[in-house]
Amino acid sequence: MCTYNGAGHVREQLESIAAQSRPPDELVICDDNSGDGTREILREFASASPLPVRLHFNPETLGSTKNFEKAIGLCAGDVIALSDQDDYWLPEKLARVEEALSSALDVGMVFSDAEIVDESLRPLGCRLWQYLKFERGEQKSVRGGNAFDLLLARNIVVGATMAFRSRFKELILPIPDEFDLRFDDGRILIHDGWLSLLITATAGVAVIDEPLIMYRQHPKQQVGAKSPPGAEAADGGGLRAALTRQNFYSAEIGQLEAVRERLTAKVPAAVCAGAVSKLESKIAHLRARADMPGRRSRRLPRVLREVLTLRYHFYSNGVRSAAKDLFKR
Repeated sequence: MCTYNGAGHVREQLESIAAQSRPPDELVICDDNSGDGTREILREFASASPLPVRLHFNPETLGSTKNFEKAIGLCAGDVIALSDQDDYWLPEKLARVEEALSSALDVGMVFSDAEIVDESLRPLGCRLWQYLKFERGEQKSVRGGNAFDLLLARNIVVGATMAFRSRFKELILPIPDEFDLRFDDGRILIHDGWLSLLITATAGVAVIDEPLIMYRQHPKQQVGAKSPPGAEAADGGGLRAALTRQNFYSAEIGQLEAVRERLTAKVPAAVCAGAVSKLESKIAHLRARADMPGRRSRRLPRVLREVLTLRYHFYSNGVRSAAKDLFKR
């Protein structure tokens, strides 16, 4: 768990973790230099809890991504489940995660749906996968081994619903700066996309099509369904950039290049060759879209090439994106 000025809700989350039907073997908490009483709540919980709690207090604020990097690095268990400070775990969460990973040794990561709730944990009538439009067809595709392909198109894994085998720590750490980038409109590219792409490039994925957490929405949260999924508020740390078409494409290209570099450095070519080829294909597509000529007549050949290679279909919004590139620039 990572915390930062979460005194308003962290106690409830801690209690929900302590109430798991399958208790965690350890609870690692990294606090990012909170100044609102969060650290006192954490110390109080750790001293009274029957769980083995390990607290780490950062002397200066690292930001969400680097704080999660720190917390993941400190974990000693075989499976690591990520936790936000303001959500609420349902009692069977860890039991269901353990069941999913124990039943399929080739599965490296599992993620679930979540119930979107208000500040008082009242359901808002929408589940996370519904909000993300992660529908049954895509769920079936992920179960069939196509998670990496889907994640190249869009991120459908929210870190708070994720758990993964700790053997991937060497692959995913450290998390590069490309996955700690904030844009002026609130969109942010953070660690859950990095973890998901690397793990799905090398292992299977299990999806649990039921809510295992309550995903709380409130004004001070770092990540939430009111913003683009996977986005967080700028709370210190990270890089900030003005949001332009070129900046956003450049940022995404930088992310994909970082994933490609880590895979080729850490994973045998025979295992990651397919994923690397797909990464290079999407990088080429993003570069083509980012560098469209100003004159429409000069854009047409490039747009047609991306249409014929199906890269608009695989990596963008199909015909809609092609039309945008051709007519609306």
